[in-house]
Amino acid sequence: MRGVSVLVVLAAVTLCAGGEYFPDWSSLDTRPSPSWYDEAKIGIFLHWGVFSVPSFKSEWFWNLWQNDDFEVIEFLKKNYPPGWTYADFAPQFRAEFFDPDRWAALFEKSGAKYVVLTSKHHEGFTNWPSSTAFNWNSRDIGPGRDLVGDLRTAVRKRSLRFGVYHSMMDWYHQLYLKDKQNNWKTQHFVEAKCNNELYELVNQYEPDILWSDGEWEAPSRYWNSTNFLAWLYNESPVKDVIVVNDRWGKETRCKHGDFYNCDDRFNPGTLQEHKWENCMSLDRSSWGYRRTMTLDDVLTIEELLKTLAETISCHGNILINVGPRSDGTIDPLFEERLTQLGEWLQLNGEAVYGSRPWKDQRDAADENVWYTQNNGNVYGIVTSWPQVLKLGSFNSTSFDEHATVTIIGYDEPLLVSREADGITIHFPALSSKSKPIYLPVLEFALPAKALTG
Repeated sequence: MRGVSVLVVLAAVTLCAGGEYFPDWSSLDTRPSPSWYDEAKIGIFLHWGVFSVPSFKSEWFWNLWQNDDFEVIEFLKKNYPPGWTYADFAPQFRAEFFDPDRWAALFEKSGAKYVVLTSKHHEGFTNWPSSTAFNWNSRDIGPGRDLVGDLRTAVRKRSLRFGVYHSMMDWYHQLYLKDKQNNWKTQHFVEAKCNNELYELVNQYEPDILWSDGEWEAPSRYWNSTNFLAWLYNESPVKDVIVVNDRWGKETRCKHGDFYNCDDRFNPGTLQEHKWENCMSLDRSSWGYRRTMTLDDVLTIEELLKTLAETISCHGNILINVGPRSDGTIDPLFEERLTQLGEWLQLNGEAVYGSRPWKDQRDAADENVWYTQNNGNVYGIVTSWPQVLKLGSFNSTSFDEHATVTIIGYDEPLLVSREADGITIHFPALSSKSKPIYLPVLEFALPAKALTG
């Protein structure tokens, strides 16, 4: 036991010799987050793997199957022969129509500034030729290519940032199950697989984001998280640019990391001191592609923009998930939403990119208005088109006789009246020619003393 303690101390000294961060949370949490991430605001998330072949219910298909989910069992009985295994889906994950340049062009068109691809989900299949996943990776079986590397190249040609999602667990890996049975006192799985995958991903692909997941069953000490992160921040080839989330052990969510995810679809609606991210999906029910998805299952553009407004107003980024099909195509519904998002951002990007929270995130009188500020102006993203809009976040000081308000992209002047408890804006009547692109954005030119928060 004493010898183990000495080894740990020596490891800590060795790690810190290469940089300023020690392998403990108190030290790692002092690392300043690279500014590019906060300025970017919007990313695209991609859940893609063997689960995209059955494309039924969700990316948790295998887990549901092993836990006797009735719908999954019936689906398999109707569509696959007796004795079919999950591994039998892998040869059908062919990605035959995968065109990474087309994907990258769509993501650029959407206005997103970074892309995060699942390198490995909880099923253990790796979308790169990992040395830890013989015959269970995208080079050895299925696509016959390095999906992570191909998308990375295409994304960076568009000057977008590239990130990888990595699940630390493998649901049914024998070493993982053995460590679990031992109550995480052994680290056979971490030493043989998980850690090797993380170092491979960073050294081979030099991602800007490492989006960790699958950590919730075991503490961070089991995953060796602090030692890995100390290396990542001190010595890795991306030490100056990379950002990581908070999923590094069952006790770390909302506590450690360059940005917090906390939970899927985390959207607190109030200002958060620490940088955070709302990872959410266009499909209301799944992250992976579902063949049973209908139009009503997909967020409308207005719902997506409302979520964007709520998120960035409160110091968050939004990571918008689409699940590609197993053949490498992206559903036209998803493509339409991303194209619509890009149209809106092309007009209203000043209210989003590089913005920061204002003194109020949500208007004091009208909950349908969310604020940001940027380059000396305040912006109000309105989640409807009202006839009259009463705003309570302004007074005679913040909106004096020199202040103005306009709708971005709308030429006609707005009638504004000032009262003791706020201002009232009279919106023009909508017509087919004057209708804005999706949600309107108000631009307030205010006195300098009003730009606080």
